[in-house]
Amino acid sequence: MSAVHPPSSTEAPPTAGPPRNWWRGRSGLVLALVMVAFSTYLLYGVLTMAPTDNADIVGPAFYPTILLVLGYVLAALLILAYVRRPEPVERDAHTTYSDWAALAWCVGGFAVFAALLNVLGWILAAAVLFWCVARGIGSKRPLFDITLALLVSSIVYLAFAVLLGLNLPSGVLGGL
Repeated sequence: MSAVHPPSSTEAPPTAGPPRNWWRGRSGLVLALVMVAFSTYLLYGVLTMAPTDNADIVGPAFYPTILLVLGYVLAALLILAYVRRPEPVERDAHTTYSDWAALAWCVGGFAVFAALLNVLGWILAAAVLFWCVARGIGSKRPLFDITLALLVSSIVYLAFAVLLGLNLPSGVLGGL
């Protein structure tokens, strides 16, 4: 039969884990801070933009204003979500890994986009970029992804070319 010995003075008492502080599980607030900084930069640009006399209903400040409002709204929602419910933190949260395949798909997609933008045109090159990023972040539906990519890139092309009058490369689709 073994005797139960009280812990000696050199042994540390068992702890329940690291001390809990307010910032624990709220690292996502950094993204909200970046979004606020970017939106503030856009706000400064819109406020200091020189007015144009030949602007239609949709002037040069229209799209940046939409982006800065959406940026502030999304940042506020992120802040609210992380303050109300922090992310759960595992005891051994120091193990990380890098997803090199996802990085390769995203960087490769951007490289193909930049290299072939003038040849393929905005619609096709942006669709290839969208598809590569979707593949990089784990999508397993290539037909759906390329269909959605063509739709989104076409809408962006129409918004910038028709509404704003900007010249985006039309590439091989230019004669259609």
